Amino acid sequence: MLPLVLQLAVLGMVLVAAVLILIAFIAFVTATKMPHLHQYEEEKFFLNARGQKETLPSIWDSPTKQLSVVVPSYNEEKRLPVMMDEALGYLEERQNQDPTFTYEVIVVDDGSKDQTSKGVFSSRGKKILMADADGATKFPDVEKLEKGLTDLQPWPDQMAIACGSRAHLEKESIAQRSYFRTLLMYGFHFLVWFLCVKGIRDTQCGFKLLTREAASRTFSSLHIERWAFDVELLYIAQFFKIPIAEIAVNWTEIEGSKLVPFWSWLQMGKDLLFIRLRYLTGAWRLDQVRKMN
Repeated sequence: MLPLVLQLAVLGMVLVAAVLILIAFIAFVTATKMPHLHQYEEEKFFLNARGQKETLPSIWDSPTKQLSVVVPSYNEEKRLPVMMDEALGYLEERQNQDPTFTYEVIVVDDGSKDQTSKGVFSSRGKKILMADADGATKFPDVEKLEKGLTDLQPWPDQMAIACGSRAHLEKESIAQRSYFRTLLMYGFHFLVWFLCVKGIRDTQCGFKLLTREAASRTFSSLHIERWAFDVELLYIAQFFKIPIAEIAVNWTEIEGSKLVPFWSWLQMGKDLLFIRLRYLTGAWRLDQVRKMN
């Protein structure tokens, strides 16, 4: 007979293993396929600046702009106009100084599924900037991200990503946060590192610049929507060995965040675990490139 303590230890390990197997099974059977990015007929065209009807571009076409700015926006009536004023002011001034600089801004209603990806897939730029609608990151910092991309050259298969980062502001933010929120932050960072993404201190800053080729490769494989999609995006990038630069940016807390601290962190923690398990179990695979139809 085994000693009672040893029996209990063995029983505990069996229970833990059973729970992990159950969670992995749930993650596998509930895994959604990559969203089907179907376009309705009226979504296949847009009106240009002259009011003329043009076929909506595709990221698989050759680029015709230097920069595409994609702004996911959901119920951002108050914060979006301020962000757009700063962004357009910067972009117009840059174009005045350099007439060869061309750009477009795509504002995406991401209240429904897959709209952010549709915005990226309709981009015409050589580089694609994801920028949050709250304007928390100073828009001229796009130049820092551009330099970060340049420093990564040569780019394998023309793919590279520069991520804006608030990691340098961590000490200041800790001083202003409650112990509970600080604990949640560190717990989330640990889960990101342990389960999904290594070497990136801030995966959640909504200011990311991708080469066109990197955007098509990563967004073609995305499953997660809403809050944790940044983590899966970088997980995919690291899987494909796309070089990533983390660049410190100027960032300010903007009122109106839709994150409810405890429940949002809990949801993101679940998403992180399921991202890892679904790729491990083969429910999701990284060998497909999809196109809209």
